[in-house]
Amino acid sequence: LSCRMELHSRSAQRVAEALAAHPAVARVHYPGLPTHPGHEIARRQMSAFGGMLSFQPRGGREAALAVVGRVKLFTRATSLGGVESLIEHRASSEGPSSTAPQDLLRVSIGLEDAEDLIEDLDQALADR
Repeated sequence: LSCRMELHSRSAQRVAEALAAHPAVARVHYPGLPTHPGHEIARRQMSAFGGMLSFQPRGGREAALAVVGRVKLFTRATSLGGVESLIEHRASSEGPSSTAPQDLLRVSIGLEDAEDLIEDLDQALADR
């Protein structure tokens, strides 16, 4: 488990950094990024920042749904901590009473190569 968590965290950091630099992404939520409001506290309390992150592509709900529809390596599912990388449109998963932003995508990074995941997200974001 410790080796798996190390890879989840390392890959999530790389994915979060790539998304933060992507012109089609408005916001990335990951405590490993210095721009995250809780980064300093997380840095003091954690040895790594975990395998979960969320992001908001530019273009609202329709853009977010399009990204989810175009990924090839990510499985569209609601779960946490599996070995496969997952992506979900949070508001759709929660239903009509959801308070999640309509453009929020939640990602659980699995054990796939981080560069492959970044390329997959890049192509999904570019095809808009």
